Amino acid sequence: MVHILPISDPDTLAAALEVLRRGEPVAIPTETVYGLAADATDPNAITSIYEAKGRPRFNPLIAHVSDMEMAKAHVVFSPLAERLAEAFWPGPLTLVLSLKESGKIHPLASAGLPTAAVRMPQGFARDLIAAFGQPLAAPSANRSGRVSPTTAQHVADDLGDRIGLILDGGPCRVGVESTILAVDGTHLRLLRPGGIAVELIEAAAGTVVERAPAQTADDKIIAPGMMASHYAPENPVRLNVSQIRPGEVLIRFGGTAIAGEEQAHAIMDLSPSADLREAAANLFDFLKRADAPGATGIAVAPVPTHDLGEAINDRLSRAAAPRD
Repeated sequence: MVHILPISDPDTLAAALEVLRRGEPVAIPTETVYGLAADATDPNAITSIYEAKGRPRFNPLIAHVSDMEMAKAHVVFSPLAERLAEAFWPGPLTLVLSLKESGKIHPLASAGLPTAAVRMPQGFARDLIAAFGQPLAAPSANRSGRVSPTTAQHVADDLGDRIGLILDGGPCRVGVESTILAVDGTHLRLLRPGGIAVELIEAAAGTVVERAPAQTADDKIIAPGMMASHYAPENPVRLNVSQIRPGEVLIRFGGTAIAGEEQAHAIMDLSPSADLREAAANLFDFLKRADAPGATGIAVAPVPTHDLGEAINDRLSRAAAPRD
């Protein structure tokens, strides 16, 4: 049976460290979503993440660090990468950088690539990594391809029969995963939109962020969250709707009414005031709640594409993608 411990309990840190040192995964809160964390240098610990999630091993993991010293022990920072880390770390930005030969991030975490994705989270997760003394690989704490968790209960509902410990830090503040950037010299490439808007990154970097598929020439995925079908509820998802079909759950935005909504199974509004930050924080929780018994599907109203709207629309398009 899974144990859920609040991070406010002074004994929780020690309990989590004990599990991590046994090479087992722990579900931890971050500012973005809950992560399933294990030692990024231990192949057995990394395997336990893949097994708990049912995640394909060609899909790399993010290595979470507590400080720049830990990050620089494993990956190579260009001046531009350092500038971005200084501007946005700790926070919801992941940098894909070349691995150091002397680094200890295991190839299972990087999917055998010459690069690794690294991030410095905020809050308790950072304290846990510092106390552990090694990077923690921590993809979202859900079964692979499903909706990411933003509360401890979400994790328990999805993985409670597969893991032993969940740390409860309350609802995640950001609510969508980190923005992922590949940094190659002076060039930036967006691999996944996320919790930091591209406009802010470009302002800090003084250069344009290119948008390109997060795959190599031989179709290897080089960043998490880039599979076509991802973040998927059980019920089918329709996007940018202007008309509701009977029995659908409606997820709308900005308080705007949608034709036929009186026939909806339920109605939710990501942000009645059209605040994209509020919408991002609510997105995954609403998708989970909309996946309700008796509903015929999930209909999502248009959401603006600027700022955090880019990340919201990215997650929605993957939730609505055809499934294997």
